[in-house]
Amino acid sequence: MYVDLLEGQKTGFFLDQRENRERLREYINGKRALDCFCYSGGWSVYAAQGGASEVLGVDASQGAVDIAAENARLNGYSEICTFKKADVFDLLRGMEKKGERFDVIVLDPPAFVKSKKELADAVRGYHEINMTAMKLLTDGGVLVTSSCSHHLDRELFTDIMVKASRDAGKTARLLEFRSQGRDHPVLLPMKETEYLKCAFLEVARRG
Repeated sequence: MYVDLLEGQKTGFFLDQRENRERLREYINGKRALDCFCYSGGWSVYAAQGGASEVLGVDASQGAVDIAAENARLNGYSEICTFKKADVFDLLRGMEKKGERFDVIVLDPPAFVKSKKELADAVRGYHEINMTAMKLLTDGGVLVTSSCSHHLDRELFTDIMVKASRDAGKTARLLEFRSQGRDHPVLLPMKETEYLKCAFLEVARRG
């Protein structure tokens, strides 16, 4: 993977999702996938490696999209992975109106909440992208959805998924609930060290 150490976000590559990306292989073979907030293409490349038939990665940063395309090329997946610069919120709304469908959708956004006073706005943002993504999934499709903010704990994150599935008219079944990789340890006296939430959900039509 090409990593931009000087201009990239934080370390240039988000290693805390590595084990979660590996689990994606369990659900991706032969599937059409959408990777939202794709950054440098980590989830997209893992999806292609797991046998995805098609992967579309989306990010608001042209620099990120360019690096993602380069990482797909370096791994031999340029024919499977394509990347697009776009605002994810606008793109998801547009895809819903067009009736687009994907078998697997990955939502790995940057932290929507940097402080407790921003929590209410962040909850609305997480709700919208998850609800719209659920509408875009084929029946029985898989949503891989994450939050990297320690201000939004597991209980609240789960509650957002419940309400998003209800408002999407879908039923969501939890396949796996994961956290950061083992090289990012959680210290029991420090709740904020368990910052990453990553849920694998099977989403089906209600009824």
